[in-house]
Amino acid sequence: MGKPILAIVGRPNVGKSTIFNKIAGKRISIVEDTPGVTRDRIYADAEWRGRSFLMIDTGGIEPDSDDVILSQMREQAQLAMDTADAILFLVDGKDGLTNADYEVAEMLRRYGKNVVLGVNKIDTPKIPDNFYDFYELGLGEPIAVSGVNMLGLGDLLDRCFESFPHVEEDDADDDRVKIAVIGKPNVGKSSLINRLLGENRLIVSDIAGTTRDAVDTPFTWNEKEYVLIDTAGIRRQNKVREDIERYSVLRAISSVERCDVAVLMIDAVEGVTDQDKRICGIAHEEGKGIVICVNKWDLIEKETNTMRDYERTIRNDLIFATYAPVIFISVKDNLRVQRVMETADAVSNMRSMRVPTGQLNSLIADAVMMKPTPSDKGKHLKIYYAAQVGVRPPLFSFQVNDRNLFHFSYARYIENKIRESYGFEGTSLKFVFRNKGEKDE
Repeated sequence: MGKPILAIVGRPNVGKSTIFNKIAGKRISIVEDTPGVTRDRIYADAEWRGRSFLMIDTGGIEPDSDDVILSQMREQAQLAMDTADAILFLVDGKDGLTNADYEVAEMLRRYGKNVVLGVNKIDTPKIPDNFYDFYELGLGEPIAVSGVNMLGLGDLLDRCFESFPHVEEDDADDDRVKIAVIGKPNVGKSSLINRLLGENRLIVSDIAGTTRDAVDTPFTWNEKEYVLIDTAGIRRQNKVREDIERYSVLRAISSVERCDVAVLMIDAVEGVTDQDKRICGIAHEEGKGIVICVNKWDLIEKETNTMRDYERTIRNDLIFATYAPVIFISVKDNLRVQRVMETADAVSNMRSMRVPTGQLNSLIADAVMMKPTPSDKGKHLKIYYAAQVGVRPPLFSFQVNDRNLFHFSYARYIENKIRESYGFEGTSLKFVFRNKGEKDE
């Protein structure tokens, strides 16, 4: 199970963005005392009681408005509610109960989702008499909160936490390798999965956005269990014109977070685009295994070094993920499709590999001998000890005299030396630097 998703909905100007920013711990949404300022959904990671969740801030709902912008905001909020695991419905404690609140409440009841009712703008500990009117909405006990003064925020989050789906033990203990197929719309993600499964399990269409949600498919390959995750296509924000595709971005990001290996599909005809860089960056930052899959290779005219030159271009464009293997396939012609699973499985194994501490320290000593550590104002970096302290992704801890001396370029040099000896193809390596005597957090 991925992170639960909490959608914050309500009429315009009830303080949704203020609450969103307080929970997220930073000012992400624009806050302005004008209805309709938040015209698009904005999302952010948050955490409460040790559980992470994805939070969506939406534009205000005005159920009967014919205004184009307000109508679009209503649709966006409906889509956010479609994809949410729980809904925080905010109302205005100063305005009191309105007809629009009744209509929004009715809309929420039809969704059948867990709904938490928050009465915002209760800015003092004294509860006003009109607070109790909100029981009439039939959404359970309302919670008094002040986004501005942060009153009642903990109680509100407790109720949201309780409304999230429970994590089943089977989910927590699931050791199947999860492979997410990611990329822009219409690059052949669903077609690839259908090829791997040997059946037309997923809808395939030339229309961008056909896959509107992440689809998990259990799969056995070489007598080993996997889960294939087909994600909705991700588009550049200024190119996303249909709400359904904006909604798909949330599930795609959520899918990357819970996968082990991300297969990034690139259109061979289009080449690497800015959006491909962004999508690959999501997987890289999350520390996932990455396989770059260039599809539609059958449409490319070949010369002697076409594949080599194309791969070199990819390496230059995705400079932060040069560790990722590149495969050239044609799903349509079933060209090298089986190599996708072979490579993804190998990358998954690399993410779990451990380097013995003795071997690691010998390797680093040799590397330092070949290229001395950097210095600043006569003070040289000293590496006393190193150990691999984690996997998936591999995490290395270095004990040094001054971590500020461990420049990025030298860290990259050490990383390259580790890769030369142990491979780690397809996975990022994470480093943490600690001064001598400093304990792990």
